[in-house]
Amino acid sequence: MTSVTSNVAPEQVKAFQALDVDQQLALFYFIYEKMGDTVTPAAPGASKASPEIAEGLFTQVKELSFEDQLQLQRDLITGKDTVITREYAALSDTTKLLFWYLLAQGMDSNQIIPMPPDYQLSGEANQLLTQVQDLGFEKQIAFFRDIVSPMGFDATGA
Repeated sequence: MTSVTSNVAPEQVKAFQALDVDQQLALFYFIYEKMGDTVTPAAPGASKASPEIAEGLFTQVKELSFEDQLQLQRDLITGKDTVITREYAALSDTTKLLFWYLLAQGMDSNQIIPMPPDYQLSGEANQLLTQVQDLGFEKQIAFFRDIVSPMGFDATGA
């Protein structure tokens, strides 16, 4: 699978990818919780986002059981070959950001499997959360794009 990264925050991207899958998912959610008001509105309003496509994919995920929703998110990160991970891989990076934003909103509304209330980030993930918070807005968006871009299963690069 090929993806282009911005190289804006390469240390943070590498640190994110070194976390285990569940820590990556948790970190995504904690970033949304801490910075969602400033970072995530950029995804829905972005000119290259395709809201109908992101919402369609979100609807497919929403219809799954909580256990299958969690497995699908893990599959996106690990690049497992499924119908939804292939559909995701075909999205633009901005639409991928919007999709993750919708997942986080769905977690808040209990449409998507919620974060366990007592979940704790690892020390490495917590340190990365602080580093991401310290990045400027543009660098945060670039970081998120670099994270979501290679996710999914790209059949053309397999």
